[in-house]
Formats: sequence, C-alpha cells, structure tokens
Amino acid sequence: DFMLQQTMLRIKDPKKSLEFYTNVLGMTNWGTENDEKPYHNGNSDPRGFGHIGLAVPDVYAACKRFEELGVTFVKKPDDGKMKGLAFIQDPDGYWIEILSPNNMLSII
Repeated sequence: DFMLQQTMLRIKDPKKSLEFYTNVLGMTNWGTENDEKPYHNGNSDPRGFGHIGLAVPDVYAACKRFEELGVTFVKKPDDGKMKGLAFIQDPDGYWIEILSPNNMLSII
C-alpha cells in the first residue's frame, strides 16, 4: 500500500507557519524552523505546487473551528457544485483541501 510520507512547503515566515500548522491544524513539528539559511524563499521560480489535502472526520465542524480561528477560506463546504469539502489557505497562501473520506463517494 502507498501512503503519503511527507510534503515540503516553501514558507516565508516560519513563526506564522508553525503557529498555523500546529495550533490550527493540530500537526506535530518533526523538523526545525530554526535553519539559518532557507534554500528557497518562496518568492521565485520554480513554483508549481498545487495543494495538500487533509482528511477530517467532519468537514463542517472543522470549518466552523477554522472560521473561529480566523482562517482564510478559498471555498467553504457549501460553495460551488462540490458540496462537503473546503479549501483554506495557510499564511503563505498555500491551498489546503479539507475533506472527509466518509463523504467522498457523494462528492464524486
């Protein structure tokens, strides 16, 4: 079986990103945000990254929490034709898809 092992995001402000990914999304930081020199500043080519997706038990409950935390939405769960999934943005503008595996068959 395949599984996503990692993703790498080019960020502009490590403090904002660390706050967002740990406090808003509940992730654990396994790396370091204290590197002296970033190898890419996120403002130059190549860009080309699409988005990441996170599975949650309840998209609407997760989005309610994101709204309370002031997270920027690209798409709320009932916007557009595809209901029950959302897209939010991290501090660098990366899109994060929020979906529930239990509801995917009704979406596609």
